[in-house]
Amino acid sequence: MADYGPAAPHGPDMSGQHPSMVNPQFDMSEDEARVFSRLLKPDDSYDENGVYWADMGWFKRARFVLSTDYAEYKREGASVWEMFKKDPLSPVSFYFRNMVLPGAGLGLEGYVLFSIGNLKPLFQKGFPACWGTKAGQGGACNDTWLAAIEYMEIVGIIFGQILVGVIGDWLGRRWGLIQDATIMFIGLLMLTAMWGVTLNGWIICYVWSLFFYGVGVGGEYPMTATSGMENAVGSGKVSTKEDRLHRGRKVTSAFLMQGWGQFFNQVLLILLLLIFHHGSGNPPYSEVAVQWTFRISFAIPAVGTLWLVYYRTYKMKSASKQLQLQKKKSNVTGYDTQSLKMTFTHFGGRVIATAGAWYMNDVFFYGNKLFQSEFISVVTKGSPSIMPGWLYNLINVGVSLCGYYLASFFIDNKLYGRKHMQTVGFMMDFILFVIPAFKLDYFTDPANIKGFQAMYFLSSFFNQFGPNSVTFIAAAEVYPTAVRATAHGFSAAVGKLGALTAAVLYNYIDTQTKFYVVPWFGLAGVVLSVVFLPDTTGLDLKEQERRWALIRAGRGHEYHGVAVHPKHLSWWERSRGLGKQYDADADYAQRVQEMRKEWEVLMQEKADEKSGPLDQNDWEDLEHEFSHEVQEYFKKTSKSPILAGQEKQVPLLDGKRESDSDDTINEKRVV
Repeated sequence: MADYGPAAPHGPDMSGQHPSMVNPQFDMSEDEARVFSRLLKPDDSYDENGVYWADMGWFKRARFVLSTDYAEYKREGASVWEMFKKDPLSPVSFYFRNMVLPGAGLGLEGYVLFSIGNLKPLFQKGFPACWGTKAGQGGACNDTWLAAIEYMEIVGIIFGQILVGVIGDWLGRRWGLIQDATIMFIGLLMLTAMWGVTLNGWIICYVWSLFFYGVGVGGEYPMTATSGMENAVGSGKVSTKEDRLHRGRKVTSAFLMQGWGQFFNQVLLILLLLIFHHGSGNPPYSEVAVQWTFRISFAIPAVGTLWLVYYRTYKMKSASKQLQLQKKKSNVTGYDTQSLKMTFTHFGGRVIATAGAWYMNDVFFYGNKLFQSEFISVVTKGSPSIMPGWLYNLINVGVSLCGYYLASFFIDNKLYGRKHMQTVGFMMDFILFVIPAFKLDYFTDPANIKGFQAMYFLSSFFNQFGPNSVTFIAAAEVYPTAVRATAHGFSAAVGKLGALTAAVLYNYIDTQTKFYVVPWFGLAGVVLSVVFLPDTTGLDLKEQERRWALIRAGRGHEYHGVAVHPKHLSWWERSRGLGKQYDADADYAQRVQEMRKEWEVLMQEKADEKSGPLDQNDWEDLEHEFSHEVQEYFKKTSKSPILAGQEKQVPLLDGKRESDSDDTINEKRVV
């Protein structure tokens, strides 16, 4: 019979019935408060009296948040300085490993995805027989296939977002990441080598190459968001400071690589055209110059994508760790269909928020091209050169990058955070579009073009410093681990329907009507954000998993932690009474009790594996799950359930004990 080794010394309560195991509303002993307050009430979320930051009054909360953030910025600054003194390039290396590499896939897809719009004016100038004349009037290319260049790209992305989202929750994050990179690499080979016997045949090849590449692009959204978020959480029983304070920054820093992809694409296109067009950016553009320019522009990211396949295959072997742990706890081996059904039942409002807001945002994201095309047509005065358009687009991408970085800086700030950022961004975009909508002739007059330019750049800035950044993280963060990739992929797919809506709609209405229509999508985004979006800024994601485990077991009403704090719930959820479940004292006692039971079951499993007493090495092995201080406290306050020659005993949820066989031990395990 296995045992835990020599019986541990007991505290004053020799019965093994610690007060927290009998009645959750107990008076905390001094020892227990010392052991668990630091562990369960970390000083970045709780004040010295153990009050959660969202329970504080506004002024006290502001002082607490500002002082906590200042201390963290000071700590990070000192850490960076120490790194710099040891090696001046080490901070750059740190940024590359922790920010650039996680978002490399989005950077590469941003490069290619936005190159389609950048290449269109070059193709129009280089192949006028294809783009300049309608097919029915002797043109070389079919109009339907020309329009399909934009449509099929979006359709491929939608397909990939849904498909890979499901695969990511079914087979794991790592498999999805590898698959995305492989598909994008093959797609880039197709784009680099695409050809046709006729111009129309080449366009058809172009369309299907974009569709194939788009499948990989679509999968990048749920895989980058979920893997980046879960890597910040850690694998212990409690969350890390990195998760609580910098989870949003970590994910947004990966997402903003999409902006750098756009930037480098535009820079390389300008340089390549100058190289292959004899140092001039002015027309006429030869077919040879156009061919070399676009093919080399696709070949360069193909090399980076091939390296990404290698990196994800051999250097990201633990990307699925959080998902595997959650499946083990839920006793699920394949796809968790039960969690998917329950997500729509319990989190239906969140689905409306993440999918609906992303739809509204993508209409705006596409609508920003309205500003660009109208602005450039005025400042260039009908110039046949494509260079002015490319240069102004480069400036706009630079403005967007400022928005991306500012979003990463503020997205974890508890006084502003996700929900406020998205709401303000939508409102600002609404204002910046509705003003020129009713004064379009005035603002497009050359005398007033600077005002139009300011609104154009500001709309790009607030789109990034707002809904475009927040929708990406919220669509993963507000859902449980088991279906996180699926929910994110679904939300992103609905968002791409917004881009498809704009692409189709703009072909049937004039510019003035476009400006009349687009602003109201921003106002709708404000409403969806205010009513249905929960604010997960500063929320411990492991608390969300605790709540989900009880929901999945049909006991959601028993959860009383911060995941149901009114601050972290949407207006819709609060109106249904969920916020009334929050009870800080009851939840604290429950968390101690859960940790005790988890510890005892882990010891039982360890003893069973050895078929003998645990030694010092075994205790050290358990410290990645529970700290030494916690283990010592549990040994002192719990009667050792297994001694040599005694039958095995496992604690039940109500604190009683009963004899169990080996087969039922895991069933008693508390999530």
